[in-house]
Amino acid sequence: MPMLIAAEVPGLLMVANVVMGGAVGVLVYWLYQVLRTGDLPQDKEWRYDVTRINELRRIDVFYRVFQPLIQLLAAFNRAAFRDALPEIQREIQAAGLPRFWLAEEYLARAELLALALAPLYGYFSYNALGAAGVLVAAGLTIFTAYFLRRRLAARAKWRLVLIKRRMPFLLDLLTLLMEAGASFLNALAQAVKEFRGHPVAEEFGRVLTDMNLGKTRYEAFSAMRDRLSDDEITSIIGAILQGEELGTPLAHIFRTQADLLRLKRTQRAETIAGEAGVNMLLPGVLIMVATVLIIVGPFLMNYLQFGLTM
Repeated sequence: MPMLIAAEVPGLLMVANVVMGGAVGVLVYWLYQVLRTGDLPQDKEWRYDVTRINELRRIDVFYRVFQPLIQLLAAFNRAAFRDALPEIQREIQAAGLPRFWLAEEYLARAELLALALAPLYGYFSYNALGAAGVLVAAGLTIFTAYFLRRRLAARAKWRLVLIKRRMPFLLDLLTLLMEAGASFLNALAQAVKEFRGHPVAEEFGRVLTDMNLGKTRYEAFSAMRDRLSDDEITSIIGAILQGEELGTPLAHIFRTQADLLRLKRTQRAETIAGEAGVNMLLPGVLIMVATVLIIVGPFLMNYLQFGLTM
């Protein structure tokens, strides 16, 4: 049928080829522009946002390719999700993602990924359900964006768990090094080196970097507290900052907080063990009922079949 149409209209095939060639040319030029390594130019006055965008373009290929669309969706997110953005920004920090991400841009990235999957959802849903599949595809697209949002929260939560698990050992190492005569900066640098690759080393490494850049110890630990925003870590950092104000030796504070973390970890394990019995109650009852039915079922069916006929 398409060949008949092309034969009836000789110029139609040529126009289609020209349009297709132009579209491919525009696509290739666009990909070349977004994938080239050149940075955005700075104005006469230095601007942090330009440097931030250049860093994001280096570390995230998806952002580099779809930067105009991400920034367009980010403007929408700033208006639509104004109240949720601070929490998303905190989760970005707690999850250990690059600090160059803004909450609205990261949310736009998740939305764009969901929209990229929308044609696939629409194709399979329409083939399976017909016109109703359009609604299913829209629901799956929204669910994908919500899933990516919750995945960020889960990643931040799990990273905080890893930090709290390893923090007592890092505090013990700091205590031993400082009691052996090392200064706080040297002890912190050595501890970060020993635990490198772990989230706790990344966070304390940022504290060390902040102090090397001129921040006071109070400011560096306050920034860490604001980044993680966890109750247990906040109490530990609060004790450190209070000891800094009162002049209490840091080695003593670190030892006390390490012991307190171990105690909380033990209490948390006992709580989980206590809840295990309650959580296993319902599955145990279901297994017991199923076992009784398997044992009694044949006799009951025999009785119903032969007992009633007799």
